[in-house]
Amino acid sequence: MINKNRVRITKEFSFEMSHLLKNHLGGCNNIHGHSYKLFVTISGYPCNDTDSPQYGMLIDFGELKKIVNKSIVDPLDHSLMVSEQSFKGAFLEQYKGKIIVKPFEPTCENLVCDFANKLSKELPNNVELYSIKLYETSTSYCEWYASDNEQNR
Repeated sequence: MINKNRVRITKEFSFEMSHLLKNHLGGCNNIHGHSYKLFVTISGYPCNDTDSPQYGMLIDFGELKKIVNKSIVDPLDHSLMVSEQSFKGAFLEQYKGKIIVKPFEPTCENLVCDFANKLSKELPNNVELYSIKLYETSTSYCEWYASDNEQNR
């Protein structure tokens, strides 16, 4: 059977990360952590080559897992993320732990945009990043959709 239907697959990931939001008016201007849940959805057409080990698949879930872990989960897990603006200070400059300094405030919104940019460059040519959903808490999340950002490509 030749499959001509476009499909989407999603894989869930989790990681622990702390951050601070320098100019936040509430408690988030303190260092605090989250148990993030990340959902990565890609789309495309399943492989129709009957001789391929990928026959019937858009991508092997294991391959997607390797890409997302390498690009996002492994570097961020159990890290402290701060903006360049927040990094200027005696405490953070002397901190010896796993710290990631970004040119933006590490909000959930900025993180999904950063993740989309990274993953779009790492995915195989036959698949497209469709969406990213990042839960910062069990009841709060941010979503990114390629269709909303086509002008940015």
